[in-house]
Amino acid sequence: MNLKVKTLVLLAAGINCDKETELAFELAGSVAEGVHINDLIANPKLLKDYQILAIPGGFSFGDDISSGQVLAQQIKYRLTEALEDFIAAGKLVLGICNGFQVLVKLGLLPGTEASSRRQEVALTFNISAKFEDRWVYLQPAPNCRAIFLDDLKEPIYLPVRHGKGRFVADPDLLNNIKAAGQVGLRYVDKQGDFGDYPVNPNGSLDDIAAISDPTGRIFGMMPHPEVFIRPTQHPRWTRNKERVPAGLEIFKNAVRYIS
Repeated sequence: MNLKVKTLVLLAAGINCDKETELAFELAGSVAEGVHINDLIANPKLLKDYQILAIPGGFSFGDDISSGQVLAQQIKYRLTEALEDFIAAGKLVLGICNGFQVLVKLGLLPGTEASSRRQEVALTFNISAKFEDRWVYLQPAPNCRAIFLDDLKEPIYLPVRHGKGRFVADPDLLNNIKAAGQVGLRYVDKQGDFGDYPVNPNGSLDDIAAISDPTGRIFGMMPHPEVFIRPTQHPRWTRNKERVPAGLEIFKNAVRYIS
């Protein structure tokens, strides 16, 4: 029997990329359903019905206190057991932009201290001190463990839109996650070379745009893959020869892994 992969797209006040994320998973071959955080808190067992959990971008709860902080606290104090069971079952978690910020505050990323789930890194104010909304080139790291980036070797092109995307970490921890293959994507220019702003749109250490946990099954990224799931969404689509949108490939990899 061929059972469809099911994706839970988490909803909350201020999240505004949920419909695009649902569509991306649908196009990738999954059944995607938006579930509000209040409904999940009321019935945490709902999570068992899904194989992928996606936390979309936006400004959850207005990014009050700090970006993603309120949503992270709701999950931490109301859903930890259900979420840890979900992860222990070998399922996938994706956080995009604000969702990435949530996963960092939960200690799920980089997740080197899974027993304590303390926050180890930060996504803080862009070095430009302003909101950045632009398309950027991203180079998948050669030793990347992330399931979501399987078979992606060449630079890809996706948009960023955030005010707090600068990845910062202790130098020793940064070296450890690099050696462990937890760095997923790095900002580069069109030729694949690293560079200062605006090539690196937020000033992230080591040009880091995405990381995974040690298993490769929990993944967070600042760029928005759900924005490039059809060829015509490319800003130069009439001249672009990229017939398989890079963003869609990220969602296909997740569905393929579960299948």
